[in-house]
This record gives sequence, C-alpha cells and structure tokens, in this order.
Amino acid sequence: MPHLVDRYIQLPAAAMGSPKLKTVPKAIHNHLRGFPVVNGQLTQLSAKVRDYVEQSAALCQPDKIHIVDGSDQESKNLLKLLHIQGTIQPLPKYDNCWLARTNPADVARVESKTFICTEKREQAIPTTKEGVNGALGNWISPEGYEEAIQKRFPGCMKGRTMYVVPFSMGPIASPLSKVGIEITDSAYVVNSMRIMTRMGEQVLDKLSDNSDFVKCLHSVGTPANGKISMPSWPCDPERTIILHKPDLNEIVSYGSGYGGNSLLGKKCFALRIGSTIAQREGWLAEHMLILGITNPNGDKKYIAAAFPSACGKTNLAMMTPTLPGYKVECVGDDIAWMKFDSKGQLRAINPENGFFGVAPGTSYATNPNAMKTVFKNTLFTNVASTSDGGVFWEGMESEIAPGIEITDWLGQPWKMNETKTPAAHPNSRFCSPADQCPIIDPAWEDNEGVPISAILFGGRRPEGVPLVYEANSWAHGVFIGSAMRSESTAAAEHKGKVIMNDPFAMRPFFGYNFGDYLKHWLSMEQRAVAVGGSVPKVFHVNWFRKDGSGKFLWPGFGENSRVLDWIIRRIDGEECSQQTPIGRIPAQGALNTDGMSQRVDEKQLFSIPKQFWLKEVEEIKQYYDNQLPHDIPTEITKEWQELKSRVEDM
Repeated sequence: MPHLVDRYIQLPAAAMGSPKLKTVPKAIHNHLRGFPVVNGQLTQLSAKVRDYVEQSAALCQPDKIHIVDGSDQESKNLLKLLHIQGTIQPLPKYDNCWLARTNPADVARVESKTFICTEKREQAIPTTKEGVNGALGNWISPEGYEEAIQKRFPGCMKGRTMYVVPFSMGPIASPLSKVGIEITDSAYVVNSMRIMTRMGEQVLDKLSDNSDFVKCLHSVGTPANGKISMPSWPCDPERTIILHKPDLNEIVSYGSGYGGNSLLGKKCFALRIGSTIAQREGWLAEHMLILGITNPNGDKKYIAAAFPSACGKTNLAMMTPTLPGYKVECVGDDIAWMKFDSKGQLRAINPENGFFGVAPGTSYATNPNAMKTVFKNTLFTNVASTSDGGVFWEGMESEIAPGIEITDWLGQPWKMNETKTPAAHPNSRFCSPADQCPIIDPAWEDNEGVPISAILFGGRRPEGVPLVYEANSWAHGVFIGSAMRSESTAAAEHKGKVIMNDPFAMRPFFGYNFGDYLKHWLSMEQRAVAVGGSVPKVFHVNWFRKDGSGKFLWPGFGENSRVLDWIIRRIDGEECSQQTPIGRIPAQGALNTDGMSQRVDEKQLFSIPKQFWLKEVEEIKQYYDNQLPHDIPTEITKEWQELKSRVEDM
C-alpha cells in the first residue's frame, strides 16, 4: 500500500512555472529538487527515510528542509530562533530554561479529535450498546483518513522550515527500543523532542541499513482563512486532528503545537502505535511509571504503576521515602514498555528520555526531586513568570520571595489571593531531561530493561476504595485494571471533577480494540509460564480517599513508601495480609505507621462499605455492557461475577 502522501504529491509552484499546485506522478517525484536543505545532507538518509522526507516535502511545500542532528549548537540556534519569534522567553534565574506561552485555544490533548484508522471499525474500538457513545477511542475509515489529510496538509508548511527529526524511543542499542522520524514545522517541537527522546545523527546511523521506522508527520497548520491569530504560536484549533494508522506504523498530526498532540513520540507513538506493535510482537506498551525501591536490607525491587494523568505518577516515581532506610530511584514517570525475557522475567524500559510533567502542585514540599530536576535545561509551557526571571504555578506559594511580581500564563499581571483566575494553566508543563533527576536509577538506560516485581493500578477515588489491596490472581489483576475509575484531570478537555472510567489509565491511548487489549493482557500469564517464569503481583492503590469533611485520610507523597513497604513484603511472600471481598488488604498492624506525623484512621482508610461496593459493581457492569458488550473476554466477566457474589455476601 503506498504511503499516504503518495496520492497528493505536488511539485513546488516555482518548479511548475505556475502559482497553482499541480499533481504529478510519483515517478517524477522521485527526482524532485527545489527544496533547499539548510542543515544536513540528503545523502545522510537511508533510501526509505529520504523517500519519506521527499514525499512529505512535496505534500507540505516548505521553504526549506532542516535535517536535525541533535547537537548542542543546533539546539541553541533553534532556541534563539524561537526567542526572536516570540514563542519563548528566557528565564535568567535558571540555567538554560525557557518559557513558552501557547495560543489559549491550544492547551491540552484533544481526545475528541484523535482517531485510529483501520479497515474495519471493530479493529480499532469496541462496538458499543445501541444508542451509547463510545468512550474507548475514535475510529476513522481509510477514506476519511485520506480526506482529512487532503483537506489540511497540501501546502501547509509554505513559508516555513520543515524539520526532519530522527528519534529513538528507548536507549538506541536496546532490543526493546523503536525508532521514528518526525516531520514537523515547529522548532518548539524539535527542542522538546530533543529532551523527550534520543534524537539526532545516531538514530540516522541506526537506520542506515534501510530498516523500517514509525512515520510521524506533524504541522501546526494554518487556518483555512490564512489568518494566524497568535503569530508566536501558530495553530489551527478549528481543524486540529491527530490520526494513527497502525497497519503502516504511521502518525499524522495537524493543527496543534501542544505537548502530546505534537511531540509524536509521546502518547501517539509510545502508547497508541506502541500498543499495536506490542500486541503483534507479544509485549506491553503502557501508561506507567517505573521505580526502583530498596529496603533497609539492601533488597531492591522494581515496580510499574498505571495512574491517569495528574494522579501522582511523577510524585511517586520521584518519591522521597519517609520510612527510615528506604530508597526510591526513578526509571521513568509516564511510559513503560515491558517484555518477558527468555527466563520469564518481565522487564521494562522507559522509552522516553525526559519528563513532561504537570507543573501545578509540584513544590519542594510535594516533590523535591522534581524541583531539583526542572531548573536547568528545561522548557516550561503555560506556567506563570516572575519579575526576577523565574517561574510560578499554583502550589509554589512558599517558594516566592516577598515583593516578586507575577505575570500569568496569558501574559497578564497576577496577584496572589486577589486574582480569581489561575496563574498557571492547570495543564501547564515542564519538559526536562531525565538524567538531571537526582534520584535517576543507575539502571534506567540498561538495554535489557529492569525486572518488574509488581504492577500497581490506581486513581483519584475520594470514597469507598481502600488505600491498597492486592489482586487474588493475574486474571483478577487484569479485571482491576479494566475497572479503574478516577476523577477527571486537566490533561484532557473534560470539565469538572466527575468519576470517569479510565481502564489501565489508557482510555485515551488505546491503539486497538479494548476487548482485544484485555485478551492480550490475559495472555501474558501463559507467555511467562511457557518460558519458566511468572507474572508480577498486581495491586490497586488510592492515595486520595477523603473523610466526611473532605479531608484526605492519607497524607500521601513520601508516606506512600509505607504502602510500597507492604507491597514488597507481599512480593516476598510475607503473611501480612487479610482477605476481603475485593482483594487482600494489610492485616491489622501490618502497615508500618511508626513515626508518621499525621495520625491515620486505618479503620476508615481500609473500610470496604457494602453499599458503596454494590453500587461500584453495578456501575462496572453497566460500563462493560455499554462500552464493550460484544468484546469483553469471558475471564473478565467471570471475575466480575465473583466480585459481585463476594460483595453481596459481605
């Protein structure tokens, strides 16, 4: 099947001797010239990469092509260019830090405009109950896919530079890594991708054998009327669309310059396309942090954890334990690619090279390691700025000196306790190199990955769900992941704090039918056993339970090490749990609360209210019936039925 741009190949107008674009056969295109390469040489590119670049240039019509080398000097030049354009401003208080302010219409992932393209709808998303809107992804037909591209991309890069960004998801030499080429017209994206991935000439060297790669085409776009409302942040929010074609390992993104919509290695590649590759190849691509935790005896375990965005992944991954003698080290805070090795041990890599973290709420009190990471070589987006050349966001109040003036993310004066609107956008971000983290794990770039001993699921559940419980089996653990629910967050378009189903914290990121995804997860146990191994234990955690007056029952942050301590003891087989209808919780006195600054009501924290869980069970069933009535695996139905029976017998 020809690549998508083959069908829209066009010569530059100058080459045609006419201001109008004319379609030409691909045979002529193979000899196209007229797009000056201002950095790098086309001879650097393998035949497949060169073909993709030339096709993309013919479609998008840039003024020039820049083959990204990933060097320090290139980064400095692009930052200077972005500064001149008004896209970023320097933050002289810190070392090589910059602040970008986006168009206010371009501030979050656009899930409603994100599509998976397959031949048949049911390959991409489950068939829902009649009259019910699907909540597990959006499908687009191959015809709709091509039409969407044709309406947006021809000539979209006129007057701009087309950057060719070669990047690796994961350490370049790791057998678990995958390679992509992102074509973009945004220097902001280039600099962000330099932080978030291994990017540059080393990747082109890896592709010199003419091997395949994931194709990622991105443009910030130009509105149909040609008028860009904010020249420092061009975008086309009315026509924004993010497309994925798993069969071709292809991503196409138009109209947004923000985060996950434009840094195509992140959610688009690492999760949506990544999950489809993982299904084909027999591994897992997941929205999970990875941390290493060492107990006072020197025994180290690695844990992966899936939480929805803004539910504490970064805080847990960079935790400073309050339990004496414990040490936590960070492998990654957002994505885990996991595969069983030849001995049946599940191993994980962090395919990213940086942190793209939510800024509000991050402080020296909540996450000192993040704060020690972000004030060097960092690109901030949509946070507030301070008159002394620094940044500000909600939660940083104690870090601001008296007399410092604050300018909000929209460029307006902002006064604490007076201005009604937030200083920083709730989804404002820091983009920082991972190797700057003071507790980065020594093995974070090991080519074989780190051994995973436990998988955690969790979300924001203000009532009814205990602090921690352990799954009874692998199938029960997969069921728990499928039934995950959480208060919605600012990372997506949803408004208000409503409890949303977010299975595996992957609801916006599935690359294929969720029913098939569940079957794939269930199959992992057989894969492990087949090579003499076993699957990790599965747990559910909830740091966010509240009492009747709305106060958190658990202090969280560094105190979460006490929960990890109990999990480690369970991994080691210690009898420190008690069975409940929903799973195993710590036995009375088994959770180490010695020395806690806050008195904890363990009875309330671990209570399992029958009426709450009867309702929970019915809402889970309603979700399954509505969203995947034809696709749910029998093992998941069985686990639900057994949970219902146990709760009814409470």
